[in-house]
Amino acid sequence: MDIEIAKDQVVKAGKMLIERGLIARTWGNISCRVSDKQFVITPSGKAYDTLRLNDIVLVNIEDLSYPGDVKPSSEKGIHAEAYKHRPDINFVIHTHQVNASIVSTLDLGALPLNEKYSIIGSDIPIAKYALPGTKKLRKNISHELTSTNSKAIIMAKHGALCLGEDLKEAFMVASELEKACEDFLLNYCNRLYRKSYRILSELNDLYLEKNSRNMSLATEVNAYDSERIGNTIYLYSKGQVTSKIDLVSGELVSGEGVPEGELHRLIYNSRQDIRSIAHTKQEDILTVSKVGKTVYPLLDDFAQIIGPSMSTAKTDGDIVKALKKNNGVFLKDNGAFCCGPSREDAYAAELVTIKCCKAWVAASLFGKVKPINKLESVLMRFIYKNKYSKEMGNHEET
Repeated sequence: MDIEIAKDQVVKAGKMLIERGLIARTWGNISCRVSDKQFVITPSGKAYDTLRLNDIVLVNIEDLSYPGDVKPSSEKGIHAEAYKHRPDINFVIHTHQVNASIVSTLDLGALPLNEKYSIIGSDIPIAKYALPGTKKLRKNISHELTSTNSKAIIMAKHGALCLGEDLKEAFMVASELEKACEDFLLNYCNRLYRKSYRILSELNDLYLEKNSRNMSLATEVNAYDSERIGNTIYLYSKGQVTSKIDLVSGELVSGEGVPEGELHRLIYNSRQDIRSIAHTKQEDILTVSKVGKTVYPLLDDFAQIIGPSMSTAKTDGDIVKALKKNNGVFLKDNGAFCCGPSREDAYAAELVTIKCCKAWVAASLFGKVKPINKLESVLMRFIYKNKYSKEMGNHEET
């Protein structure tokens, strides 16, 4: 395929995946085969909605070398393995899509499929876990690629690799994979608990029911997002600025004075690198906050963005303490604070927290809660803070 045409296909795929909700920010990567020796792939640390043809990188399959100064995705190796072992494959999409990510945490060997999902194959293999971007992950993917003809491979605690003869087929595989994983999760739960759930959100009620003895009601905390600009804190409600607070004195600069403003100020004074806080009461996060447990990373993007744990706190002091090293904390019965060096990063922290909460609920119900090793979680968080986030222009300070 002509290189420029291949690049155009990759840019087009990125926009299609964003529209379908199968990919977000810079998570995942997309590639297209050019020849038996080369493919083009998305760059490292650049959002899909801003991609241009000159951002897409040409990579050699054999040694992963590339010309120019634009760095290709750190996961270029798993794409090379797909092209090396599967001559029928010309397009590869690596996603962190929600349902496939949930299934990736359940310590399964493979997912059998019925004829409804024949575009994928007879089953979906699940590659063993390895740290992202490593040779071990490449090896694990290579094993599955040579052991099955499936058009989708789930990577344990990570995401999915969707393969196709062209963009159209790879995109269809990614879409069907999400439906297949939803069917599996619902059928698994219904068989296990003799239920008749039809949507995944209903699993939250079962999770709360099973953990009801551990629940006690906490005082309501109103949800405000905030942003620190210079020495002023901007407090938002439903996207509108409700008040401005002086970071140093805590005095109200303008707008409505609310007690939640002081908690935001305490957090900003405790962590200079935090410049935005999203207080979310999204359904899955609220569910986990009601049980009051500490959640550990079941997915590596959670470890990277949030940290090696996310505890539940009741008092202002405990909330501030919990955010000393991590970028998220559950507020008992009140959702969670998700933090970052910008509003976009706080939103990203919220997205990975939602996904981890969905996975935590499912894994708890199925009896397979197996978090990522703590040392590996710490390592991923360190690398993300000191390398990847800076590639995106976010300079988190230690």
